[in-house]
Amino acid sequence: MNLDSKIYVAGHRGMVGSAIVRELKRQGYTQLILRTHNQLDLCNQESVNAFFATEKPEYVFLAAAKVGGIIANKTAPADFMYQNMMLEMNVIHAAWQNGCRKLEFLGSSCIYPRLAPQPMKEECLLTSALEPTNEAYALAKISGLKYCQYLNQQYGTHYISVMPTNLYGPNDNYHPEHSHVLPALIRRFHEAKTQNLPEVVCWGDGTPLREFLYVDDLAELCVYLMNTYDGDQTINAGTGKEITIKNLTHLVAEIVGYNGKIVWDTSRPNGTPRKLLDVSRAEQLGWKYKTELSDGIRMAYQDFLTNPIRAER
Repeated sequence: MNLDSKIYVAGHRGMVGSAIVRELKRQGYTQLILRTHNQLDLCNQESVNAFFATEKPEYVFLAAAKVGGIIANKTAPADFMYQNMMLEMNVIHAAWQNGCRKLEFLGSSCIYPRLAPQPMKEECLLTSALEPTNEAYALAKISGLKYCQYLNQQYGTHYISVMPTNLYGPNDNYHPEHSHVLPALIRRFHEAKTQNLPEVVCWGDGTPLREFLYVDDLAELCVYLMNTYDGDQTINAGTGKEITIKNLTHLVAEIVGYNGKIVWDTSRPNGTPRKLLDVSRAEQLGWKYKTELSDGIRMAYQDFLTNPIRAER
């Protein structure tokens, strides 16, 4: 990308999209095309086609998505599948129709099988069953990834896909029911501290293992790949390190400053037992994460404290 290339970041107000915008601006890119949901409904094919025909972006970062935690995915699977399928197909197809030079599709590590060999290589995709609690979202993301590959195969496009592990950081979603585990823990322990609650109840038994990547590290990779990578292989994005949910919970409580009791509700689901990405492909391409988990959680907590809309999201 040239510094004056026309670059469209879909989903620029979300955690991933806003991080990509920060990284692009940090590197000096000046022609960023941004639209809010009210300005452009990505699920509306006619509107998306008109936008691309008018703006003609040269590069597209597709970071827009309907996302949520276990509760949200279990209670609204049809919504998660429909909205994600529609928006990604509309954007990818319109980009191709309007001669976009390169598109980068952002997916999720949940595309990989529930019991995939660990750490999960990109090649394990579609080798066995998905995690039932987020199957609908995963199927939508798999479809976006495959559509990019099929366009490359049939029409010679340069569309690439990045599959990040669990993300956290500035502009995260801290909704009490619809957020992912790390931001949910930040909010829960903060509120327990401010309300002097004697205990905090957490879901499951704390044994699942999870990997977490600070979102600004992902953004750096996204821009790097847009400039350097033209292959047809999916790229995993993560740290290659994992932590149990129980240890994560105690770490968040320590950073937030909550000193009460932590109780585990084993009647609640654990989710996938382990999700560790094999990040050797990204490392071979010249990228490695920078932010350690404890440092990232401290920065995320500061963002939570200073984000005026945290309570509504």
